[in-house]
Amino acid sequence: MTRSSWKGPFVDGYLLAKAEAARQSGRNEVIKIWSRRSTILPQFIGLVFGVYNGKKFLPVQVSENMVGHKFGEFSPTRTFTGHSSDKKAKRG
Repeated sequence: MTRSSWKGPFVDGYLLAKAEAARQSGRNEVIKIWSRRSTILPQFIGLVFGVYNGKKFLPVQVSENMVGHKFGEFSPTRTFTGHSSDKKAKRG
C-alpha cells in the first residue's frame, strides 16, 4: 500500500537541514545519511548523498530522474558474487 497523497512525501527532518546547509555552503561534500526510506525531493538535485547500505556509505549523485524515488533504491544492500561452480562437472 502506498502513502496517502494528502500526506505528501516522507523525508526525515534532519535530511532537509543537512541538504540546506550543503546548498548554503556551496561545497560539494558527500552528505552521509542513514535514511534509506526518505523520498528524493527536487531540492536535492545536484547534491551527493552517501547512503548507508549496512556496511558502508555508497555515493549517490541526485539527478532529475530520481525525484520521487527513495534513497534506498540507489544503494543496494546485497552484493551478488555469482553462482558457485558445479564441482562434479569439472571432475568429469
